[in-house]
Amino acid sequence: MSKILIIEDEEAIADLEKDYLEISDFEVQIENAGDTGLASALAGDFDLIILDLMLPGIDGFEVCKKIREAKDVPILMVTAKKDDIDKIRGLGLGADDYMTKPFSPSELVARVKAHMARYNRLVGSNAKKNDIVEIRGIRIDKTARRVYIDGEERNFTTKEFDLLTFLAENPNHVFTKEELFREIWDMDSIGDIATVTVHIKKIREKIEFDTAKPQYIETIWGVGYRFKV
Repeated sequence: MSKILIIEDEEAIADLEKDYLEISDFEVQIENAGDTGLASALAGDFDLIILDLMLPGIDGFEVCKKIREAKDVPILMVTAKKDDIDKIRGLGLGADDYMTKPFSPSELVARVKAHMARYNRLVGSNAKKNDIVEIRGIRIDKTARRVYIDGEERNFTTKEFDLLTFLAENPNHVFTKEELFREIWDMDSIGDIATVTVHIKKIREKIEFDTAKPQYIETIWGVGYRFKV
């Protein structure tokens, strides 16, 4: 079942949109503020996002920009504003379409279906899709070797990227420093395994909100490290 995210501060409108979409066999999640909507969009795996422009906190323009920096999901903007400048700005930030309130729920469903069908055709025509690892706000594009934390790109050295990717692809598995050294550096454990500790520290500085209380890469004292999910 396709998943739709609605980011809309007017609860009555959001609920109406949700009802019509669910009747059409879509799974729907609602967020009523810009910050929570952005967090859900970046962390979740949605097939399309319906985004209102006038939102408390972070407005729809900024939400659209952040989503588009990290994901290629179709974005359908809706607003009560009728100015062409808003439409141009929204489309310029990466929105796929624009609807002005008021509109009929049936038209919304029709637009959603049309954009999802178009997106699926485009994705299906690609000879090769990027290999993506995505866990709790961390998005690792293995093909492009790029890492995004809550939509913001962070720079990693070659070994930092390889180590982070290996741990993220093996969640909840505890690895010793020796195992990580052999896996990432392709050398026997007789080498300087302290480099593993140094690289873990550098990775944490880039992905953790509080390095003293890591939420992703956990130290298992006396053993090694594991990536928590």
